[in-house]
Amino acid sequence: MPLLNRPLNNRHGLESSPWVAGQADDLVLFAHLIDAGSFSAAAERVGIPKSTLSRRLSALENRLGQRLMTRSTRRLALTDFGERMLEHARRLLDELSEASALAQHEQDQPHGLLRVSMPPDLTHVDLATLLLTFASRYPEVRVALDVSARRVDLLVERFDLVVRIADHLPDDSTLVATKLHDMRIHLYASAAYLNRFGTPKTPSDLMAHNCLPLIGSRDETVAWSLSSAVGQWQGVPPSRLSSNSPATQRALAVSGLGIVALPDVLASECVAQSTLIRVLPQWSLPSMTVWCVTPGRRLLPLRTKVFIEMLRQSMTGKPAV
Repeated sequence: MPLLNRPLNNRHGLESSPWVAGQADDLVLFAHLIDAGSFSAAAERVGIPKSTLSRRLSALENRLGQRLMTRSTRRLALTDFGERMLEHARRLLDELSEASALAQHEQDQPHGLLRVSMPPDLTHVDLATLLLTFASRYPEVRVALDVSARRVDLLVERFDLVVRIADHLPDDSTLVATKLHDMRIHLYASAAYLNRFGTPKTPSDLMAHNCLPLIGSRDETVAWSLSSAVGQWQGVPPSRLSSNSPATQRALAVSGLGIVALPDVLASECVAQSTLIRVLPQWSLPSMTVWCVTPGRRLLPLRTKVFIEMLRQSMTGKPAV
């Protein structure tokens, strides 16, 4: 039986063994060090001096009788033994995180660090107001917000929640996806463009227009699939300007450069200001869903739950049920 799985009782003679309960703390420090990538970053993360962290990990290696890693001024490299021991260390860290989350869940006042990643194209969400309101309501929570188009690894980078936009998300036993909001999508163009090139009457008319589609992960143009009460249409309209950013495509449409497919929430302000007009109003594209993705193996801390509810309200304009 592996050492870390032995029952902690006197019958196994652990009183004389180096693997008393306190030694598990140093394995947790080892996991933090590898995740952080350096002694300085790990020491800041766990709140102890760098020298103390180095001394405790050296003592851990002495007790284990083998090196966990090789150190240089620039990088840490795990030994083969360190790779195997890291699995146990991370298991301990996960168990501690779950215990901490359980304790936090029982508390009335959210607190601690909340790490959130969001895509930049949720322009209809007033992030400044959201964060100011959240900070005022929950003063003991520190929010670290990453606004980035990159697809972060929630578990490896240890985010508490990640916001993603997709029609669906693949099944993943380690993550939980919660639907925040369905975004209806329609076609829009500026009055200047329509005055110059005419207004399409049917979806097939789009093939004679300049359109502003999105591109996929492999730089392919995403086809438009339109549906209405009278039928369906699918095609790839001609385009000269495409990107993977709805906000960029919206700006191009406002400038009169073509017809764009946008979530209504991204177009509503432009429609109110008459800088965009809905095209083929009876036709719509498949909805896109805003998802909140969280670690699946952990009980959500209260700070995460209240942020999700506030984000949902900011997107829909309605309090969560």
